Amino acid sequence: MNFASDNTGPVHPNVMAALNAANMGYALPYGADDATAQAVQDIRDVFEAPEAAVYLVSLGTAANSLILATLSQPWETVFCHTVAHIHEDECNAPEFYTGGTKLTLVPGDDAKMTAQSLRKSILAEETRGVHGPQRGPVSLTQATERGTIYSLAEIQEISATAKDFGLPVHMDGARFANALQTLGCSAAEMTWKSGVDAVTFGGTKNGLMAVEAVVFFDPKHAWEFELRRKRGAHLFSKHRFLAAQMQAYLAGDLWLDMAEKSNAACARLAQGLKQTPGVVLDFEPQANIIFAQWSRAAHQRLHAAGAKYYVMAGDHTTGPADELLPARLVTDWSASPEDVDRFLEILRG
Repeated sequence: MNFASDNTGPVHPNVMAALNAANMGYALPYGADDATAQAVQDIRDVFEAPEAAVYLVSLGTAANSLILATLSQPWETVFCHTVAHIHEDECNAPEFYTGGTKLTLVPGDDAKMTAQSLRKSILAEETRGVHGPQRGPVSLTQATERGTIYSLAEIQEISATAKDFGLPVHMDGARFANALQTLGCSAAEMTWKSGVDAVTFGGTKNGLMAVEAVVFFDPKHAWEFELRRKRGAHLFSKHRFLAAQMQAYLAGDLWLDMAEKSNAACARLAQGLKQTPGVVLDFEPQANIIFAQWSRAAHQRLHAAGAKYYVMAGDHTTGPADELLPARLVTDWSASPEDVDRFLEILRG
């Protein structure tokens, strides 16, 4: 019953096998190997973008930060939601890698900005001449940090607003596959066909050991990104081990299969929570993340039984038994129906 994070889940056996195969013999370093060339082509095929500039890094934070550094100048500001991962969970890495570009936080319900709230935030910047930040990229998190999803129409509206001001659009796709499965669309439709200029194509949260892909749909950014990646210490020497993971991820649509499984486990868990008296869901789950509240007594039962998840506020070990405490539950590809059902059984007492 481990619902702490999709980062805690196991690496898929196919990926482990690919890593073992990549360990046989020798290969050129720094991405000059055949496996990397094939992985790049595979990603271009997934996105229907034959000219895209594609690179592999080991961390989502590195991918997001290096993309934003490539798309912005130090005197600009990045527009993102108030609970965007680049704001809440990356220890100012975007500001560090961009050389000082700030973040302007855009409000919105369900962890999503709207085209209207973005326009208002954009208009509020670049109004003080040399004294204030200049307008920079727009960054969307898909799926969001609260487990909600931007629809294609919402992405298109936000992208159109950004383009009205000549601003590029970045998508933080740490849970890209989960969002894609929910929308039932293609990777191209959720990105460049909807106005997105660059995407972090996540894998680590979806069954990989450590690899994320950076995709620029305009290859003009390629050389600058390569320099920033090297300068930022994210160009792997034994690069074939990144490529091997990505090849296995895409082979036979394994990435979509794993996302479907994690989403299905989340849906089963969410349905059970809705049917449990005393449980309140804070958001309607659309991918593989749930935010909900239930009593301290139920939290104590679950933790005593070995359940792993985050209590987001308050001390579950002491206090009124009936006090509601918020929790975050995240399912990964390996979450079983039996684990979900056992969790619900204990929760209900």
